[in-house]
Amino acid sequence: MASSKGRVLLAYSGGLDTSCILAWLIEQGYEVYAFMADVGQEEDFVAAEKKALKVGAKKFFLEDLKREFIEELIFPAVQANCIYENVYLLGTSLARPVIARGMIEVADREGCDYVSHGCTGKGNDQVRFELAFYGLKPEIKVVAPWRIPEFYNRFPGRQALLDYAAEKSIPVTQTKSKPWSTDENLFHISYEAGILENPNTTPPDDMWKLTTAPEEAPQTPERISIEFKGGLPVKVEVPVDNRTYTDPVEVFLALNALGRKHGIGRIDIVENRFIGVKSRGCYESPGATILRAAHIDLEGLTLDRNVRALRDQFITIELGRILYNGHFFTPEREFVTSAIPASQRTVNGLVRLKLYKGNVVIEGRESTEGLYDEHQSSMDELGGFEPSDATGFIQIESIRIKKWAQANIRKGQAGVLTKDVYGSRA
Repeated sequence: MASSKGRVLLAYSGGLDTSCILAWLIEQGYEVYAFMADVGQEEDFVAAEKKALKVGAKKFFLEDLKREFIEELIFPAVQANCIYENVYLLGTSLARPVIARGMIEVADREGCDYVSHGCTGKGNDQVRFELAFYGLKPEIKVVAPWRIPEFYNRFPGRQALLDYAAEKSIPVTQTKSKPWSTDENLFHISYEAGILENPNTTPPDDMWKLTTAPEEAPQTPERISIEFKGGLPVKVEVPVDNRTYTDPVEVFLALNALGRKHGIGRIDIVENRFIGVKSRGCYESPGATILRAAHIDLEGLTLDRNVRALRDQFITIELGRILYNGHFFTPEREFVTSAIPASQRTVNGLVRLKLYKGNVVIEGRESTEGLYDEHQSSMDELGGFEPSDATGFIQIESIRIKKWAQANIRKGQAGVLTKDVYGSRA
């Protein structure tokens, strides 16, 4: 019998929240379809489908979105060196646009009246998903249980969800002994909530899923090389295994395996959510950390100074903010990303790296079109550079500085800034 409230497509992860939400939506009279995106997370998709159908979903959809996740989201972020608050590599944020697009395609095909998600009312993901939904299909209707009083009053915390799951015989991986929430994809895994909400609580060793603890990583460093074309990784060579990877998905899987092995990519931060609440999160981004380090290094050899400054000051910051805040399907995102290929035209070459106990160490780089001139930079030869030319350069640069110093001397304020900042001089 058809539901009185209509058909809803739920973004289903198989975890505690969305499994309970699936059961609750059915209680409310919806006909629920479950949607799962394969964005590279380590997941038993067969078990997830069985679980969703057992809880009561009418249909289950699994979409393989790994390739478009890498090529359309991860790679532009790598080219732009995207980062949020100087530390977070945006792993969760990056996956949301492709998941939302996959959901809207299935919702259209299956005639769903609504889409739904398990994002909390205090988090960023509710914004990211829903702005993406509306950017793709403005007339879509969204059911957000964590913003419905009937739901959040009934389930005021994780314990209530665990009790509900037990009542409904829903198997969940989150337990009272490991009370935290995770989100995983090819780029990273995140941990939040539960005991992590105390920012001074050290994450337990058994929380970290992807990476070896740096102190337990191999004692022998491992050396690899990454080749870039247009700022994108096109080849990874691992000499110790005599392996070469060129396919975008395989490149990322290989870097992830290497980073995990050597304990690379763990962070533990307190960040500022878009809605204004501070949040403590722990993340593992093994392959992404390696890739970003190599890309930044190669740009030093191949990217023009002013182009790099403009990209760093605008594109890197703005694209990071756009991704974090869920503004992917917007005119400003199109504008910002349109500049990335031009900035990366010369970023071609190879970077050699050493991976060792949580560290990514650059050991060398080369490019056939690098802007670095070994002879011009040498301290042992002139290389076409006339040192006497620097005299005029310094004289021109000093004009305004001299005038500023003279004005301060007349006012008796010479050196006042230094004294204010650093205290009285001895």
